[in-house]
Amino acid sequence: MAVHLPVVIDRTSPTPLYHQLAEQFTAMITDGVLKPGDPFENEISLAERLELSRPTVRRAISELVAEGLLTRRRGVGTTVATHPVHRRDRLTSLHDDLLRTGRHPQTSVLDLRTDVIDERAAEALGRAPDTPLVFVRRLRSTEVGPLAVLRNWLPPEFADLTVDELTRTGLYDVLRTRGHPPEVGHQTIGARAATSVERRLLRLGRIDPVLTMIGHAHDGTGAVVEFGDHCYRADQYALDVTVHGQ
Repeated sequence: MAVHLPVVIDRTSPTPLYHQLAEQFTAMITDGVLKPGDPFENEISLAERLELSRPTVRRAISELVAEGLLTRRRGVGTTVATHPVHRRDRLTSLHDDLLRTGRHPQTSVLDLRTDVIDERAAEALGRAPDTPLVFVRRLRSTEVGPLAVLRNWLPPEFADLTVDELTRTGLYDVLRTRGHPPEVGHQTIGARAATSVERRLLRLGRIDPVLTMIGHAHDGTGAVVEFGDHCYRADQYALDVTVHGQ
């Protein structure tokens, strides 16, 4: 249940009322009074309690949503946004990104098979279409909940992968320990509607989208060592890219 936090509205101030409201709630979020995932008081309740018009309250809330401080979800309401994971434009694993930002990655291995035939993955790995591949499907979570469904296909040379090591660390670390550190990758970023399975695993609403990343990585010899097709909660994941002029 949302907590009714104290707000002071100065009607004699030249500062617009919606801005006064937005500033105070922004401070509560950044100071940790309101924490990620906390339910946020709805606009009807706020308007009545503070004797403000609903459009004024709605505009204040919309500002916080636009700034990524609040999240609106159908059937759930408005909540304080969790801090998104920002991925830089370099070849890193999600496990590495989470550790870098002080988060605590948790992994559930949903599938681990060594006999999967997948023509798309085989082509990406430079193998014959009927090559039995290693397939791994994992759910990556943090302390605030599920974040991503990760699907990877690997060459048959990695058939000795174990659930234990995939649970303890990231896939790229596993490849490094086997002498095949990923050095170069190609990734395509997109977005789409979540499948029913993804909605269940990621705890998404029916209309919530997912960000997608499809790509492969080469080791130092140029061999493709993994092909991935992943999806992420769009409210908790972002890609940082630096661009340069000509």
